[in-house]
Amino acid sequence: MLWSGWGDPAKAAELPQSVRKLLRELLGVREPAAPPASFGEVRLGPVALSPLVLADLRKAVGADHVRFDDDTRIRHTRGKSTPDLLRMRAGDGSQAPDAVLLPGSHEEVLEVLRVCERHQVAVVPFGGGTSVVGGLAADRRGFAGVVALDLARLDRLVSVDTESMIAELEPGLRAPQAEQLLAGHGLTLGHFPQSYEYATLGGFAAARSSGQASAGYGRFDDMVVGVTVATPRGTLEFGRAPKSAAGPDLRQLVLGSEGAFGVITSLRLRVRRAPVAKVYEGWRFASFKAGTAALRRLAQDGPTPTVLRLSDETETMVGLAKPGEIGGVQADAGCLAILGYEGEDDDVAHRRERTAGTLSSMGGVYLGPEPGEAWAHGRFAAPYLRDALLSAGATVETLETACFWSGIPRLYDAVRLVLSVALGPADPAGEAAAPLVMCHLSHVYATGASLYFTVVAAQSDDPVGQWATAKRAVNEAIVLAGGTISHHHGVGTDHRAAYAEEIGELGVEILRAVKQRLDPAGILNPGILIP
Repeated sequence: MLWSGWGDPAKAAELPQSVRKLLRELLGVREPAAPPASFGEVRLGPVALSPLVLADLRKAVGADHVRFDDDTRIRHTRGKSTPDLLRMRAGDGSQAPDAVLLPGSHEEVLEVLRVCERHQVAVVPFGGGTSVVGGLAADRRGFAGVVALDLARLDRLVSVDTESMIAELEPGLRAPQAEQLLAGHGLTLGHFPQSYEYATLGGFAAARSSGQASAGYGRFDDMVVGVTVATPRGTLEFGRAPKSAAGPDLRQLVLGSEGAFGVITSLRLRVRRAPVAKVYEGWRFASFKAGTAALRRLAQDGPTPTVLRLSDETETMVGLAKPGEIGGVQADAGCLAILGYEGEDDDVAHRRERTAGTLSSMGGVYLGPEPGEAWAHGRFAAPYLRDALLSAGATVETLETACFWSGIPRLYDAVRLVLSVALGPADPAGEAAAPLVMCHLSHVYATGASLYFTVVAAQSDDPVGQWATAKRAVNEAIVLAGGTISHHHGVGTDHRAAYAEEIGELGVEILRAVKQRLDPAGILNPGILIP
């Protein structure tokens, strides 16, 4: 991936002058005062690891798989949040690991953890590097150094059990690789988050990822039936049966643990037959309230499409309802819902017919396949647009939350209000204007849904501090409004304080006790997740 942005550098695009003009006129966005740093201008600290530590690490994984050149260190620095990218564009490589290790087996991971515990070296498990919550920025205080444990060599499809519909895969597989391997057996995971092109299976599990087709295939944690984990205390292996009453399900200790308790080295995942038919389409609702009611009806009474999402009026008007576009929808476009159906031909036709009846009865207007196909074609493109907006001088970031259906209006209003105030002009007479705040329902359940916000504002002189202030305010608003601090992005460092409020003092003590038992030296991703 691009070291200071998202994805394939060849896909990076400049904003048209017409859009830049619109940003100036509507939001007061001004071109950055200085160009972003080049790769050679990134400032790195010296490698802190002693020759003895490096020698022991080479013994653990092989000399060729211990790397500390500038290129490798920079590409394993931080994740892909807006603050991460702003720091990299400013040439700040202060959180780079001292070395990058590439183990080739579960046993090598265990040995790395033994070596790092002995020498008090912090270990950051690294998959695709797509964290947007500060999940890769370990706190190195008190440690002799920091290493990134890149799992890219753990990239095999180990086995397929077509009778049980389970596949065992290694965590370093990127999602497209996994889908290609499973397609050879006529299977799919059906997990397609926006990070799909670069994120890994291990990262999906560690962050409780949820894909854009979650209405049909479920969240990634729903797919995990078994897991193997390397910890400083030894190996954990959970998952003997699809369900069990043998005490608490300890798989849940691993799912969402973000590398703080151990390193995932194998996953047993529920798979599905690859769909024969795929149909995507658009529906229009007069308001976000009306569209939300319609989606709730589908989630509770059925039928459930495979993809089900609804953009609010602002997101629809601006054009972000179709990722990669901006400014291409009429101002009276209402709210755009995207529905997708995957499966056998007869099943898809049946669900489409029943869904159409429900949506029409609730005020929905069928727009045909074009909006759905446009969404499907560009659904992984939005991060590239974020990079282009940053280059133009805008602060742009996303955040997400979830709550029960009855709480959605309050949560929606609270987040929008706080973002508008926190990122609005300090001086009403100044050039900056109120930010653009957009939202969509991204994942739905019988009992509630996830709200996914995108905000665009003029950058201040300190854009990292600008967003940090807004983020603290919106975290507080989410907690007060009764939402969860994260539905699928995870905790990292950005949400750690709010997570503590969400689970309470006793919940924090439980997490700390697990951490102490599995990682007594505290080497695994220190400063992440655990309040």
